Amino acid sequence: MNNETPKEYLRFNVVERIQHVLLFTTFLLLTFTGWVIKYPEVTVEHQRWWISMWGGAKTAGLIHRIAGITMLLDFAWHVVYLVYMLATGKMKLRANTTILPLPKDVIDAIKNIMYFIGLSKEKPKFGRFSYIHKFDYWAVFWGMGIIGLSGLFLAFPVQASYLFPMWTINWIWEVISIMHSDEALLAIVFILFWHFYNEHLRYDKFPMSMTWITGKITIEQMKHEHPLEYEIEFGKEKGADK
Repeated sequence: MNNETPKEYLRFNVVERIQHVLLFTTFLLLTFTGWVIKYPEVTVEHQRWWISMWGGAKTAGLIHRIAGITMLLDFAWHVVYLVYMLATGKMKLRANTTILPLPKDVIDAIKNIMYFIGLSKEKPKFGRFSYIHKFDYWAVFWGMGIIGLSGLFLAFPVQASYLFPMWTINWIWEVISIMHSDEALLAIVFILFWHFYNEHLRYDKFPMSMTWITGKITIEQMKHEHPLEYEIEFGKEKGADK
């Protein structure tokens, strides 16, 4: 590292960090209150204190709706922000920095699996976002489509009922409820096992990565985890390809 290379690199700016904080706080609120709404029976073991903690099932439902709408607004803000950044040239579509899925991501995933099972001695070199980050990121778009839309239908059933033909009335609401509930459960499991492990619980990040607060990573971390982005920002190091 030469003298002009900084010790840290700003990976996420303050706007992106605020969007992330809004996303995970509303996600947690939706998870906790969603459990109350799904199992409102106080006869379920240990459920009484959990319902009481949220002020009862009715209050939990209100918090759930407010958190859901806040999350959707945060998502809309993020999409508008992306369009603005691309339109003004502050964000550029480059192969080694884009969040868009590319054929290289499939090759990287195969290389990584071969490395972990001992069939290759070489790890893939990632850019700003690895295939793990991209899967993590685009899963939110999938979740917003399924959970967000079904949540709006359930929150505003009278208005939503105008969208469905009469012959669906005997089953459509049950289908929407299952979509909302089961997709939410899938999202919770995914976040716990995929996102939390890769970003916070992995041996080199445990107990928590501070990037979501500071937006920064160390240059050493950048060289190790995002070598192709490092080469774009600071150039190749001597002996990097050896």
